Amino acid sequence: MYKQILIATDGSQLATKALEHGLGLAKRDNAPVTVVTVTEPWPVLEMAQQAREGRADAVGQFETMAAEAASRILDDAARRASEAGVACDRVHVKDRRPAEGIIATAKDKSCDLIVMASHGRRSISRMLLGSQAYEVLSHSSVPVLIVR
Repeated sequence: MYKQILIATDGSQLATKALEHGLGLAKRDNAPVTVVTVTEPWPVLEMAQQAREGRADAVGQFETMAAEAASRILDDAARRASEAGVACDRVHVKDRRPAEGIIATAKDKSCDLIVMASHGRRSISRMLLGSQAYEVLSHSSVPVLIVR
């Protein structure tokens, strides 16, 4: 049914559930997956504070840490895909809001399904904290499967 599945992950336990679910769908449909993780832009106020404290190259350190974390997340996802017998492409989107990066990657890779986790926040907490899953669901032009 699906020809190319995008699985979004941040490496969390909940996101790993979505990864496993997406890999199961991919195996069933003999579809390759693209696994994406998104790192947000460096936090301006935190970087300014570190600069005031005299830390050299705070932005560079942040970007190195983000790249290393993304690499660990994607390596784990690729390992799980390999164990499931699913072809896997890995994508690290830098300096974007997660929902934007997920939607852009789905479009770039011609994915026909996005699989991602949701924390299941409702009403006021979703309004206050925002929901990347809700934003992807609202703005995606392809179906989105939310795993709780």
